[in-house]
Amino acid sequence: MKLGVVSDTHDNLEYVHAAVEHFERENVDVVVHCGDIVAPFSATPFDAEFEFHAVRGNNDGEWKLREIVNSFGTYHDDFAHLTIDGKDIAVYHGTEPGLVETLLESDAYEYVLRGHTHERSLDYYGATTHVNPGGLPIPGADEAFHVAVIDLATENVAFETI
Repeated sequence: MKLGVVSDTHDNLEYVHAAVEHFERENVDVVVHCGDIVAPFSATPFDAEFEFHAVRGNNDGEWKLREIVNSFGTYHDDFAHLTIDGKDIAVYHGTEPGLVETLLESDAYEYVLRGHTHERSLDYYGATTHVNPGGLPIPGADEAFHVAVIDLATENVAFETI
């Protein structure tokens, strides 16, 4: 089973459509958005051939975002604990670094997925894999937009520059 991970798209439809197209080419089964979709119009392209989950980011204040996402996927407020293909997965935007560290050190999850920093990263904490796909390019962070695909069977994490 393949899991797509995206974050911090900030209403940039060009990146949103490119991410969805990449996930469809990769035949992902589930896509997780780690927050900062921002407005409902930029969530609707994720209504595609995969299961969709999203958590709230610090810029997700539009009140209809929950309603729109829930019309085709699941909106989880600030945190989601997902079990996908037998793997326990924590999804959090990442606004509070101490909470991210607590999730990583808890040994409760095989994967901790987060965003917020706009910097792609892949780290390992014991049996926990920490994935941040990055986000919309901003000064001081990544210069390109990335998404990640995790093959849950092989545990391979592949980043794609969009």
